[in-house]
Amino acid sequence: MSIIREHTQATLSDAWRTINIDALQEDSSVNFDTATLHPPQPEISEGDARQIQSQVRQLLRGGDAEGALRGCLETPVYNGGELARETHLQTVIEVLQSIKASEMTPMLQRIYSSPGGSECLDVLMKYLYKGMAGSSSSSAGSAPRTPSRMTPQPTGFSQVGARPGAPAESTGAAMSVLLSWHEKVVEVAGLGCIGRVMTDWRRV
Repeated sequence: MSIIREHTQATLSDAWRTINIDALQEDSSVNFDTATLHPPQPEISEGDARQIQSQVRQLLRGGDAEGALRGCLETPVYNGGELARETHLQTVIEVLQSIKASEMTPMLQRIYSSPGGSECLDVLMKYLYKGMAGSSSSSAGSAPRTPSRMTPQPTGFSQVGARPGAPAESTGAAMSVLLSWHEKVVEVAGLGCIGRVMTDWRRV
């Protein structure tokens, strides 16, 4: 009995608690840089976002709504300040509101079938959810985190933005547009699009 006790005291310790089990797994994130899972995203400032907005509006003036939508989706603001993110969200929603309902599905199908189209629709879904979250918070009476009202602009295009004393139905109209696009994106890209957006660590 004494031999067993001595053996136990001599060999057992709490050292096993300090072992990093993840380091022993070949496929663990400890053994490789998780940043390599996606290409590095450029830093986009508010000025850059407004420049993109200006280019997108020029495409809209020229009647190239599909090019304007592609331009928004191919340059998402993953790395940037809050103002840059809000400006780009405003640009995306402005483009979405300028496209007729009859053109939505054919346009999404063309984008989806083109190189990088799946990624573009995933980005669109991210902006749809961000816009819905902003509209929901605005309708709940809190300060709107994202623009949620469409107002006329000197350029001739609609721009989304809250206005003091504006009727509450404007928020519902903006939400209706986003929900319509959400339905069409799911029809074209499938439910997998929602899963990819929910599990992607990159946020717009």
